[in-house]
Amino acid sequence: MSKRSELLDFALLGLLHEGPTHGYELRRRLNEALGAFRALSYGTLYPALSGLLDRGLIAQSTGGATGGTGVTTGRNRIVYEITAAGKEAFEEAARRIDTAAYEDDGFGVRLAFFARTEADVRLRILEGRRSRVEEQLQTVRTNAARERRRLDTWTQALQRHGEESTEREVRWLTELIDAERRHPTDPGPQP
Repeated sequence: MSKRSELLDFALLGLLHEGPTHGYELRRRLNEALGAFRALSYGTLYPALSGLLDRGLIAQSTGGATGGTGVTTGRNRIVYEITAAGKEAFEEAARRIDTAAYEDDGFGVRLAFFARTEADVRLRILEGRRSRVEEQLQTVRTNAARERRRLDTWTQALQRHGEESTEREVRWLTELIDAERRHPTDPGPQP
């Protein structure tokens, strides 16, 4: 199974952990909240759901949809729900720390479910991400210093913007790490 497939399974189990829902709503929530899946098609979503069904991690039922009005529309929609095995699989995946947890797509998805992640795991993922972003920042700075004389003003401005964005992410991660060390049982920063 590819890292992206594993990430999608983790995200689906995480969303279904919040309550039963249908495919359209799962796709909408993945696209809105989890940037890694902005272009997620139904051709990707439904095979992933089918795989989770086959492994017994989710169950499905059919019921009339209300369309948000509280009145059944007569259309039956398949509703997906996480199983006990799915909850265990999600918790196991939430405890796992690998390089995918530090990468751009993986980190965003993992962060979205930090409320269900143990404090020591959250801290290790945050530290790993910060280390990865600091490496990226060093690469950006090295390349900028080497190329600056050959670049036009606009390209230099774009490089500065990239460097400043990366510096901001390092500061943000440092703030999250400091907060996690001070209060490891907090659910996280409040919006």
